[in-house]
Amino acid sequence: MSIIRHDWSKAEIENIYHTPVMELIHRASVVHKEFHEIGEVQVCTLLSIKTGGCSEDCAYCPQSARYQTDINREKMMAVDSVIKAAQEAKDHGSTRFCMGAAWRNVKDNKEFDHVLEMVKGINQLDMEVCVTLGMLNEEQAQKLKDAGLYAYNHNLDTGEEFYEHIITTRTYQERLQTIENVTKSNISVCSGGIIGLGESDSDRVDMLHTLSTLAVHPESVPVNALVAVKGTPLENQKRVSVWEMIRMIATARILMPKAMVRLSAGRIYMSIEEQALCFMAGANSIFAGEKLLTTANNGYDADKMLFETLGLQPRKAFKEEHIHC
Repeated sequence: MSIIRHDWSKAEIENIYHTPVMELIHRASVVHKEFHEIGEVQVCTLLSIKTGGCSEDCAYCPQSARYQTDINREKMMAVDSVIKAAQEAKDHGSTRFCMGAAWRNVKDNKEFDHVLEMVKGINQLDMEVCVTLGMLNEEQAQKLKDAGLYAYNHNLDTGEEFYEHIITTRTYQERLQTIENVTKSNISVCSGGIIGLGESDSDRVDMLHTLSTLAVHPESVPVNALVAVKGTPLENQKRVSVWEMIRMIATARILMPKAMVRLSAGRIYMSIEEQALCFMAGANSIFAGEKLLTTANNGYDADKMLFETLGLQPRKAFKEEHIHC
């Protein structure tokens, strides 16, 4: 039986990451079968509840107020509209509903009160509720927990050394502090990153090292491939290959066996065969629906075909409450 470890060295992770790909997929699939149901995939939907106008300078993000993109600034959605969208997502098979607001950090105001109402309403639909709202303190995390929040997303984005090349308006330590605040409130943590930002393999290893040596592994680890958006500093970045995604997914699966490893942004460019390889490598969660915040995503019909072709089964909501691993 595999042992859940929190003391991985960077050298160990580098050795895993650079394992010949067929061997790496096999090793990851063995770990995956030990801790998860083969072919069971969690279906999540992500909605932007407050779009654009963010003060941060994340180089990949079309919602930054600093860049000229096609994204228009929009005020926060009404509570009823969001709950209706969650019901539609549930009707299409999603069991986790994620909401994102283009904020640098949470502020104690009417908008945050609206988010708390959204969380309460969606929780009553018997869906796992996740939000990504930027930085927050312990008191705000507790308010979200009391409202019924299941998970909080706060990605590290990349390794600590490369981080300053992508974001200058928030420090790596501030990201880790938010994760700690969420963990203290007994909300499960969703945290991963993006590949294709111009980082090296060692930067990817660096990020995986940080995640896998946290006192509590993230319950969910999204692996995103950059979707380059015109108007952002990274608009000309070359798309990453499926093999790079597989290496990240398989390594994350081996390092954090109990985590849900989410095949996230960039999936729209993958064939069914490429997605199948990612599932074989340990991915067991996807985002469904036409959009991922502001970028295109696989539609429900395409995912229905994917599930039927590969014989995948959707994971039920609340299958394992707050796995501490």
